[in-house]
Amino acid sequence: MTELPDPVLEPAFEVRVHVDPALRVGGASSHGALHVVPITGGTVSGPRLSGEVLPGGEDWYVDRDGVITLDARYVLRADDGALIAITNRGFWRASPEVTARLDAGEPVDEREYYYRTSPTFTTEAPAHRWLTETVFVGLAREDDGDVCIRFFALA
Repeated sequence: MTELPDPVLEPAFEVRVHVDPALRVGGASSHGALHVVPITGGTVSGPRLSGEVLPGGEDWYVDRDGVITLDARYVLRADDGALIAITNRGFWRASPEVTARLDAGEPVDEREYYYRTSPTFTTEAPAHRWLTETVFVGLAREDDGDVCIRFFALA
């Protein structure tokens, strides 16, 4: 039996998403508290894709016992004009100490908390079909009020 190779992640692009403050939609329950974050725009830059984030998307998240489950949906416009829909699901979690430091506005190394996503893409543009048939991993962080996600393609 042949062994499978270890996974290799290749940098693809970074998305910087501009957001408005979160809206609390649902009260706390056994499923957590639902929040909706309006997406107002942003940028896409990197070796494999460049463009902009269109306003109008949303990031729905549920905070349950300090673990946040994310479900963001928005549209990118590539520099060539192609439209690309993204569904980006993931998790955010940190120790209470790291959360307190982040809430206080202190700089915190990304390795001290878990903010990871697993995106899927939809597009009719032949030049960007590779997005729809590749597995990606996103490493996210907050930066000056924006959400920045570095996307890596699983080779």
